[in-house]
Amino acid sequence: MMLSHRVGQACHVLVLVLCLSAAEDFDWSANNHDSFYYGTFPNGFSWGAGSSAYQTEGAWDKDGKGLSIWDVFTHKKGKTFLNDTGDSSCEGYYKFKDDISLIKELNLNHYRFSISWPRIMPTGIRSDHVNEKGVKYYSALIDELLKHNITPIVTLYHWDLPQVLQEKYGGWQNISMINYFNDFANLCFERYGDRVKYWITFNNPWSVAVEGYETGEHAPGLKLRGTGAYRAAHHIIKAHAKVWHTYDTQWRNKQRGMVGISLSGDWGEPVDITNQKDIEAAERYVQFYIGWFATPIFHGDYPQVMKDFIGRKSAQQGLGTSRLPTFSSQEKSYIKGTSDFLGVGHFTTRYITQKNFPFNRGSTYFSDRDVAELVDPRWPDPGSEWLYSVPWGFRRLLNFIKTQYGNPVIFITENGVSEKMMCTELCDDWRIQYYKGYINEMLKAIRDGVNVKGYTAWSLLDKFEWDEGYSERFGLYYVDFKNKNKPRYPKASVQFYKRIIKSNGFPNQREVENWKMKATETCSTSNQLLAAEEQRNTAANILRLIHDPLTSHMEMVTEVVVPTVCTLCILISAVFLMFLLRKRN
Repeated sequence: MMLSHRVGQACHVLVLVLCLSAAEDFDWSANNHDSFYYGTFPNGFSWGAGSSAYQTEGAWDKDGKGLSIWDVFTHKKGKTFLNDTGDSSCEGYYKFKDDISLIKELNLNHYRFSISWPRIMPTGIRSDHVNEKGVKYYSALIDELLKHNITPIVTLYHWDLPQVLQEKYGGWQNISMINYFNDFANLCFERYGDRVKYWITFNNPWSVAVEGYETGEHAPGLKLRGTGAYRAAHHIIKAHAKVWHTYDTQWRNKQRGMVGISLSGDWGEPVDITNQKDIEAAERYVQFYIGWFATPIFHGDYPQVMKDFIGRKSAQQGLGTSRLPTFSSQEKSYIKGTSDFLGVGHFTTRYITQKNFPFNRGSTYFSDRDVAELVDPRWPDPGSEWLYSVPWGFRRLLNFIKTQYGNPVIFITENGVSEKMMCTELCDDWRIQYYKGYINEMLKAIRDGVNVKGYTAWSLLDKFEWDEGYSERFGLYYVDFKNKNKPRYPKASVQFYKRIIKSNGFPNQREVENWKMKATETCSTSNQLLAAEEQRNTAANILRLIHDPLTSHMEMVTEVVVPTVCTLCILISAVFLMFLLRKRN
């Protein structure tokens, strides 16, 4: 997953934080939150981890795969951090058996991955060509998972639209995508549905719509402000419904599977819980986020607050109709109830307050909401600029879903935290704390009566992080991207998550504290292994550069100096940890 955020908006959030945190009468601690709860999850609760095709597979042009919008987008200079691409990424296309060994080592019940549409349909159009090599790859992946008793949860669309469909039709701006996507989904049901019982149509359509067609930060990079996101979302919702109906009428009786959608959403908490405008602004924030997609799927139409606000602002602009498209009465009936389960991706929380945006300054998705986002400067933020660790918001979001949508079956499809540093620390204490807090809030939500059936840690591996390239790492396993073999190394969080899974929760305080200590001991060994590998790579690079006088100074800096610095960081960390552990003993 991961969610990428707007730089300008992040700056705006920061300014608000500085202003409000300086105010003597503003009490950040007005919201008291429950203490840690020790207990276990229901029997049969499913534990897993996730990935996506473009972020991990590599092999971008191998074995008949067609171009995706992300292949084209990342090959344009200036679109991603350091012009990184997913061309090779984790080389998961070639290393899936190794990765399944890691999944088995974690004792996961399920693994969530996505199918690359252009890998099995190079142009995106079934009648053009079906790439059997691509079909066989996913078949082998599914068979290998099942051989090890790991349940596959398969996402049909994790952002990698075939480039031909973007060039020819304008991608999700065009209604024709609905039928093309249905054809793709139908092929997947036909080829894999005998073995796959959990299908996710779309992953985080909010990002597809807003960052792909409103801000242009993501592929295909269009900036159709005030209209593009709404049109894309409208077609995505209808495409989801069509695929659900296709499965329901053609495949359900034979295959006995389930079809859902994965929606991402931050929680929005009122800045002042006694101020009605802040309360309304916070709910509006959530409705414009997860409600944008969930409300049509569960109730048949967009949230009333979206229709009211966008409609009013459209009228103020002198438009004859709302910029938010409408569903016909037939479409409302067709869309309502098209989810056997709801996938929920959640990472962070914002404080929300009312902020009026004048319509004459131009309309965008963000200004349509009339809210301002704030963060508490005390919230931990180890990685992505948008991702603050706020565990209590998770429980609130899950209870909101329970209340709003009739307590649906929920699978947590994405939850995790990144780090953003030149020298990745395998002893990722912040990730342990994040998982501990968020998983515990999920346990509390289940005690509240929320119908959560499974949890997916995001993510199994470090991987390509969209416009952030390889500068952010979400993985339980560290991937050495500078090594052509892309070796994987376990972080401390692997051991911690493994113990949560084995205990199916948090048995008691003493045991949970012991997990953390044991995880730290293990990661010091991993740090030493990684340092030794870095030393070998650095030596090889130096020898290569000695024999290649045309190599630029910049290449020397990136390929020799940085790994050397990282090696020192890792060695120092390992020595320091060993010192602490010996001192403790």
